[in-house]
Amino acid sequence: MDALEPHPRIIVGVDGSESSIAALKVARAMAEPMSAKVEAWACWDVPAGYGVYLAVGIEGFKYAAEQVLQQALAEAFEELPPFVHPRLVRGRPSPLLIDASRNAALLVVGRRGHGSFVPGSVSSACVSHAYCPVLVVHAPESEAESEAGGAQSRSALMP
Repeated sequence: MDALEPHPRIIVGVDGSESSIAALKVARAMAEPMSAKVEAWACWDVPAGYGVYLAVGIEGFKYAAEQVLQQALAEAFEELPPFVHPRLVRGRPSPLLIDASRNAALLVVGRRGHGSFVPGSVSSACVSHAYCPVLVVHAPESEAESEAGGAQSRSALMP
């Protein structure tokens, strides 16, 4: 963390998934008592084979990422807290978030987001390579899943 920075910095990877929205909520809860600022990072890039896209422009990819970020912030918070700052960053999420962790007190990412390769690959890379502590947040369980899990737990305890 930068010695000149008056408040700790928490970076949250946001891709619009349920787990990234949960990560935003957890980051807020952790930031308030620490007087930390939260940066909500949405990373975007042009897909492989981008040569075709140059003819039509790449602004659509940036716009889509911006919409995902705004929607995630709206779902996470009724009103955007003054210490939460959205950031739209061009590039692949793993290397960008890892690099950003050099000057952060905490990196918060969701587990199994909307990644296009291996589920959980961004969170795994961040846990393995970040320069600060990493908190991986799971998506909240749906009511049906928690009821089924609760029923399984209860039946396992009953003779």
